Amino acid sequence: MTIPVRRFDAVIVGGGGAGLRAALQLSESGLKTAVLSKVFPTRSHTVAAQGGISASLGNVQEDRWEWHMFDTVKGSDWLGDQDAIEFMCRKAPEAVIELEHFGMPFDRLENGKIYQRPFGGHTQNEGEAPVQRACAAADRTGHAMLHTLYQRNVRANTQFFIEWMALDLIRDEDGDVVGVTALEMETGEVYNFHAKGVLFATGGAGRIYAASTNAFINTGDGLGMSVRAGIPLEDMEFWQFHPTGVAGAGVLITEGVRGEGGILLNANGERFMERYAPNLKDLAPRDFVARSMEQEVLEGRGCGPNKDHVLLKLDHLGPDIIKQRLPGIREIAIKFAGVDPIKEPIPVIPTCHYMMGGIPTNYRGEVVIPKGDNPEARVNGFYAAGECACASVHGANRLGTNSLLDLVVFGKSAGDSMVEFIKNEMPTWKPLPANAGQISLDRIARLDNQTGGEEVADVRAAMQRTVQARAAVFRNSENLALGVKEIQEVAERVKRTQIKDKSKVFNTARVEALELENLIEVAVATLISADARKESRGAHAHADYQERDDEVWMKHTLYYGEDRRLTYKPVHTKPLSVEYIAPKVRTF
Repeated sequence: MTIPVRRFDAVIVGGGGAGLRAALQLSESGLKTAVLSKVFPTRSHTVAAQGGISASLGNVQEDRWEWHMFDTVKGSDWLGDQDAIEFMCRKAPEAVIELEHFGMPFDRLENGKIYQRPFGGHTQNEGEAPVQRACAAADRTGHAMLHTLYQRNVRANTQFFIEWMALDLIRDEDGDVVGVTALEMETGEVYNFHAKGVLFATGGAGRIYAASTNAFINTGDGLGMSVRAGIPLEDMEFWQFHPTGVAGAGVLITEGVRGEGGILLNANGERFMERYAPNLKDLAPRDFVARSMEQEVLEGRGCGPNKDHVLLKLDHLGPDIIKQRLPGIREIAIKFAGVDPIKEPIPVIPTCHYMMGGIPTNYRGEVVIPKGDNPEARVNGFYAAGECACASVHGANRLGTNSLLDLVVFGKSAGDSMVEFIKNEMPTWKPLPANAGQISLDRIARLDNQTGGEEVADVRAAMQRTVQARAAVFRNSENLALGVKEIQEVAERVKRTQIKDKSKVFNTARVEALELENLIEVAVATLISADARKESRGAHAHADYQERDDEVWMKHTLYYGEDRRLTYKPVHTKPLSVEYIAPKVRTF
C-alpha cells in the first residue's frame, strides 16, 4: 500500500504551549510549518495550568535570576542540569515580557506592572523568605497563554492539522529523523509527513496513574514513538505528585491558592506544614508538601469519614480575593468537591501531576543520545520541548510555575535551533526510507485483525492500578520489584488488545488502543527506572534508602525500550556563566 505524503520544512507534533511557541519561531522565519494536534490547539493541556509563569521581574519586591536559578537547582534536588537551568532562568523575564507584548492578559498591580504571587520553593536570596515571582492571569494563566500563542500562529500562517494523531517517527538508515506518520481521525487514513526537522511537544503521560490531574489526551505519545524508534527516555522514575488534587476527583487546585495565603489543615485543625517546613510552611516545594500530607494521613490525622485526605482552607482570604484572584478554583471546588471555598475548606490529596523525565534534550531543544564516546550526540532533525522533553531543568522535582516557563523558553530555543539547522544544514529534504510508515500500518492492521483479545479499557485499568500501587508518593524495594514484574505482564496483554469497531471515520476506539501502546512504554520505563534507583531524591522517596546518595546516584537514568535496559549519564554540573551551585541538604 502506498502511503500519501505531505511535505513541510518543519513538522511539530503537539499544539500546546511548547509546540505553539516553536511553531511561531519557525513560521515567522519563513519556513513552511505544520502542527499536528489530537485536539484543537486551545484545548491542549497547557490550558489547565492555573497559578502562573515564573520570572524574576521584581515587580513586587527585589528579585534576581540568580536566586531563581538557585531555587530551581535546590528544588531539583541537584539532579537538574545547571547549564539548562541557568539558560531558562536568565531568559525568563524576556519570555514573560514577550508574552505581554503578544497581548497576554496578565493581572496588574496598581502601577500597571504585571501582578506576581508567591509560589512553592521560590525564595529571596537563596532561601531567606518567600518571593513573589509567579506572573499570573487570575487562576487561568495557561488558558491565557495558549490563546495568545495560538492567535500569533494564525497571524504567522502556521498550518494546523487538527484531530490528527502522530503514530510513529520516521528515521532513515543514518538514524536521522525525516518525518512522522500520522492518522487523520476524520477519515482513518494514514499519511507520511516528510520534513527537514521534526519537533515533539506532545506533553506528559500522567494517565499511567489511576489518580491524575492530567487530561485524557496526556498519553505519552511522543515518548512511545521515541522508544519504538530506538531513542532512550531519561529520568522516568521522577513523577511529581501535586499536593492539592481534589480528593476523589483528581482535579487540580493550583498552588496559587497557597500563594494567595491558603493553608493546609489536618483533622485536628492544625496547620501541620509548620512542623515539616518551619520557614516556607505551605509554600515548600511540591515533593516536600506532598510527602508531609501523606505522612499526616498515614499517622491517622487525615480528614473525612475514611481519614484519607487533608483540608485546604482559604475562607479567611475573604470573598473579594477569592472571586478576583481564584475564580476558577471556586468553580472547581463547587463542581468537584461540593464545597464553596468562601465558606468551607476544600478536601485535597496528592495526585499525579507532572513528568520530570522525558526525551533527552539539551537546552537548545536538540534530542541527544549516547553514541560511541559521546554521551550526548545530536539526533539530526529531531527536537523536543515542554513536558515530553527532559532538558533536565526540573531534575528530580519541578518548582511550581517553572512548567509554563519551560514551554516558552525551550519552545523558542528549539524553534531557533530548527531554523538554524534547516537553513544551514538541511536545505533540501532527505529521502524517505522505502518502508516509511510500514510500522504504523502494521500496528493498525494488528488491531483490525485481532480476535479473542482483551478489552483496551481493562488493560489500561490494570496498568493504572499497578503504577498507582507501586510507584506513588512513597516507594519501597518490595513494591517496586513487584511493580516491574506486574507491569511487564500488563505490557504482554497490550499486545493482545482488540477493538470491536473496525470503521474508519472518527474511530475513537482505535485511537484509544494506539494511545495505550504509548502509555505502556512510559509505565514500563517508570517502574524499571524507579526500581533501579537506590536512594531518595526529589519526588523519588524510597523508604529503604531514605538519604540522597550524591556519590553513586547523581546521574541521569536512560531507559531503552527494545531490551528494557538502563544506562546512565552524568548530570551537567557546569553552568554557562556562573559558579556551580554545590549540593547541600534540602531544608525549608
